[in-house]
Amino acid sequence: MSVLTTEPGAAPAGEEPPDAGERHRLTAVTGLAALSLDAMASVAYGPEAIALVLAAAGARGLGFTLPVTLAIAALLAVLVASYRQVIAAFPDGGGSYAVAKAHLGARTSLVAAASLVLDYVLNAAVAVTAGVAALTSAFPALYGARLWLCLAVLALVTGVNLRGIAESAKAFIVPTVVFVGAVFVLIAVGLLRSAPVSTAAAAGHASVVADNAGGVGALLLLKAFASGCSALTGVEALANAVPSFRVPRVRRAQRAETALGAVLGLTLIGLAVLIGRFHLQPVAGVTVLAQLADASLGHNAAFYVIQFATMILLALSANTSFGGLPVLLKLLARDNYLPHVFALKADRQVHRHGVLALAAVSAGLLVFSGGDTNTLVPLFAIGVFVGFTLAQVGMVRHWRLERGPGWRGKALLNGLGALLTGVSAGVVTASKFTEGAWLVAVALPLLVAAFVAVHRAYDRIGERLGLGRVPEPPHRERSLVIVPVSALSRLTSEALTAAASLGDEVRAVTVCHPDPEDRAALHALERSWAVWDPGVPLVRLSCARRGLGRPIAAYVRAAAAEPGTRVTVLIPETEPERLWQRLLLNQRGAVVAHAVRRETDAVICRLRFRPA
Repeated sequence: MSVLTTEPGAAPAGEEPPDAGERHRLTAVTGLAALSLDAMASVAYGPEAIALVLAAAGARGLGFTLPVTLAIAALLAVLVASYRQVIAAFPDGGGSYAVAKAHLGARTSLVAAASLVLDYVLNAAVAVTAGVAALTSAFPALYGARLWLCLAVLALVTGVNLRGIAESAKAFIVPTVVFVGAVFVLIAVGLLRSAPVSTAAAAGHASVVADNAGGVGALLLLKAFASGCSALTGVEALANAVPSFRVPRVRRAQRAETALGAVLGLTLIGLAVLIGRFHLQPVAGVTVLAQLADASLGHNAAFYVIQFATMILLALSANTSFGGLPVLLKLLARDNYLPHVFALKADRQVHRHGVLALAAVSAGLLVFSGGDTNTLVPLFAIGVFVGFTLAQVGMVRHWRLERGPGWRGKALLNGLGALLTGVSAGVVTASKFTEGAWLVAVALPLLVAAFVAVHRAYDRIGERLGLGRVPEPPHRERSLVIVPVSALSRLTSEALTAAASLGDEVRAVTVCHPDPEDRAALHALERSWAVWDPGVPLVRLSCARRGLGRPIAAYVRAAAAEPGTRVTVLIPETEPERLWQRLLLNQRGAVVAHAVRRETDAVICRLRFRPA
């Protein structure tokens, strides 16, 4: 349902004309900077997540870091290939939501949408807290102010995104290039070394490797695989935001997706190789990436460059959510599952309401968690696996229906991806359920229920409006304009003049209360009205109780009951010269408008009078 219409060929309300906003859209390079920060930053915690799980099996378990990483890289290749196909098949964006909607049904698509919404919101909050945690690790004196630092970073990212996604991409190109370049240098130098050049970063920190290690079983490997798959969050963001790219959108988005997969895969494998090469063991209080930087480059300026680049990129990786979620909210609003305001664009191609909604919810999560990463991490990455799985299943159905060249191989690839991501989703949810993942399990169906409720509300509104049906031809009815007044002034004269130009009949109404003071004011008004004699009757509305809106609404309701009569209520108000002077007004107009709107179907006009 849509209640906004435009002339043929005109741009929708709130949008720029076609091609006028192309300069505010993304190229393949800026798209990579704006929408892949989440995935890029995941190399800072993906390998560590694998190593921490395998450390339970001691040094022998850590020896499986590279095989597990290779399995994740293989899944990454499957996902990149799949999402390239999603980009081509669904150029309007939406990712797993669009795929599920087309091939798995409306309800399933809402599950995909809800999972993506939760993942985007949690990603924004986790990214900010992780970046600030890196900062407070370097400067412990700031630890007490971590919540305010988190909110400040969130405000910074929100402000940049309100200027447009292209502007945010330009702002984030440099930190992205510095981080990726530094990690590649770390890997290249580390591969040339036969032993760590320094272990100063880990010195004095307790090892987390189990002394009484058990065997390396399938369950442990599966859990390590599922934990390491947190590095794959953000892979779907490019497919969700295809409309944000410049023409040709599909080709540019596909190039960005391929580049993301290549960079992410090479860095994950490279870091896993170095973990085995240096026989690195995770320690408390020092990240695996910091130990690798120390071992490859030494405890020098290069080491601190990587730490600060990691800190900045982690904090800014929230931008992936700001790039993808507003587009998803636009699609949901277009399909009547969210308020239509989320489908509107401001200038610079900004879905402003989506950006502000994400910022508000993320700020709430930051306040709830106190800026603590560990409070939010158990909730993270579950939703994205649900979306991955549904997208893969939907693409299998897509190939079966399309049956183009090589469809069997493509369907097999997507089927394998669905199996792997489905298993990962189950393992992650089960392993983190008691740590807080149950909140996601509860929030997801509640969010789906909210989508359904909004859709039903729009259906009811559409039925009442008769959308999709040819309406009766318009016809003229008697027009009655009612003007509330309380005193004689230029405002009263302007209101009656406007009312006379709008309707066939005009009536002025004033509310009278039994208080002596009010009755005296009424008699004075009636005497002045008789002297003025504007040709408009003044109707007295007696009200025993102190009130203004209800007696006027009751009179309007009675007048509207007259056959063939359309009633308009014209409310005159003074428009002050200064914004602060609005506080000096008595707000009578707002009270009357609220009562009439709530109790009648009359048209309400609010006349703004600006004294010269």
